[in-house]
Amino acid sequence: MTQSDALTILKTGANVFLTGEPGSGKTHTVNEYVAWLRDKGIEPAITASTGIAATHIGGITLHSWSGIGIAERLSEQDIDAIAGKEHVARRITKSRILIIDEISMLSGETLALAEAVVREVHRSQEVFGGIQVIFVGDFFQLPPVSKRGASRASFAFESAVWKAVNPIICYLTEQHRQEDETFLSALASIRSGVADEETLLCFQDRAVFQNDVSHKIPRLFAHNMDVDRINADALAKLKGLPTEFAMTAQGSDNLVLGLKRGCLSPEKLFLKKDAVVMCTKNNPNIGFANGTLGVVVGFNEENTYPIIKTKDGHVFTVEPMEWAVEQDGKVRARITQVPLRLAWAMTIHKSQGMSMDAAAIDLSGVFEHGHGYVALSRVRTLQGLHLLGWSERALLVHPRVAEQDAQFRIKSEDARAVFEEMSDAEHSGMEENFIRACGGTLEAGKNIHSKKEKSSTLSKTLILIQEGHSISDIAKIRSLKVGTLIDHVEKIVERGLCEVNDIKNIFSLSIIEALPVIHEVFEREGSERLSPVFEHFEGMYSYEDLRIARLFFKQ
Repeated sequence: MTQSDALTILKTGANVFLTGEPGSGKTHTVNEYVAWLRDKGIEPAITASTGIAATHIGGITLHSWSGIGIAERLSEQDIDAIAGKEHVARRITKSRILIIDEISMLSGETLALAEAVVREVHRSQEVFGGIQVIFVGDFFQLPPVSKRGASRASFAFESAVWKAVNPIICYLTEQHRQEDETFLSALASIRSGVADEETLLCFQDRAVFQNDVSHKIPRLFAHNMDVDRINADALAKLKGLPTEFAMTAQGSDNLVLGLKRGCLSPEKLFLKKDAVVMCTKNNPNIGFANGTLGVVVGFNEENTYPIIKTKDGHVFTVEPMEWAVEQDGKVRARITQVPLRLAWAMTIHKSQGMSMDAAAIDLSGVFEHGHGYVALSRVRTLQGLHLLGWSERALLVHPRVAEQDAQFRIKSEDARAVFEEMSDAEHSGMEENFIRACGGTLEAGKNIHSKKEKSSTLSKTLILIQEGHSISDIAKIRSLKVGTLIDHVEKIVERGLCEVNDIKNIFSLSIIEALPVIHEVFEREGSERLSPVFEHFEGMYSYEDLRIARLFFKQ
């Protein structure tokens, strides 16, 4: 099934299990669907099974959203008490769509607890109170965690709740990450549970000794102690004192704690020149993504932020970015940190959901089904894979998962065929009914609403500018990102709502003083495309800085 096929099904309001191999576009499809919902004035509840996964998608854990916390069992009285909490009831009541990412790591028992609370809040006999439920993930990835001494936690698809939800299976079959056919074939054979001698040789041919692998390539290990030791030792060997970057946080303690647990960048990041690092967030404007590898080549003299050089020669300054939890279109909590982590080593668990150019992987310590598959599927090509250690368990997948996956593929193809036979009019009718049921707006109403909303948000920003607030203060007051506010300022100036020279005071003195230097480069390179100017300064000025400078160019 293609991403387009899956989106068509999602837009009808059907319950869905969106799955596929790593790199098939599951996250992209979810993001497209969320954007479509928001365009219709509908705000989905975005959750995940773990804090790291929730941070990747800008949501919160299902445990927090549903109010069940870390509970493993709940009595009827407990469920009534949770459902009776005002903040939980309010959050659940206004959610018409629930997205649960990384479903493989959510046990059937936990899924049942969350469902019971949602059903109780809605006072409904329907599963999850009748809202649309979207499971996202791949059961070949890491399984649910069971408490020490407890029996194996059940997979979500084994639960009565899953059967009641009865999701349409959308199994994405296109590949957008791995580009190596031999590698893809080897990974596919692991999934099918029939990894033969050819597959084994394919991976064992990538075996190397620790000292033969460049120190710039990250190591993946099964255990935290290996990771901590390697990163600490490698940093200590570099010359000079480390530069510290401390995380800042705003919002409720519980939400902030969840963000910190899920963030791959540490609360205190220590860096030195020549440190090997990995980006932990996407920034397409500058040109790095979650998983991009690089080396610290220096620190920006003006703001001390690290300057990174990737293996393809791209040089840029990495400035702090935000991880935020949004609810009802408002930022409820945020943490800010330089989006980097030391990358000599990391755990296989923390690598789930990442795409890496290269990795040196020690599979000798793998201890659960899927562990080896998760690690191997992080890299894009076989050439980027370096094996430091091996175990016979590395290629094992859970037999129940392999069996169920075959059924998922068949059901997905059946669903695709059914929806393909429907007319465009039938699809449109189902979409419109779903939008109305969620309280959203159709095309005509949406445009009117959108214009009013944009006008209102610009007015609020303009008022704060006129009151003399700085751009950073406005960002905090309005719970918006600085980049969004620069969009506002550009529109305000373009529409003649204020003169550009009247708003110099809202920007930092350092960027205003740098205008002549930046404008000189604009004269040579032009100001339409910022990337040549950014490259000229080798990351000294961020893209946001250059957008600000462009506001004052030839004024």
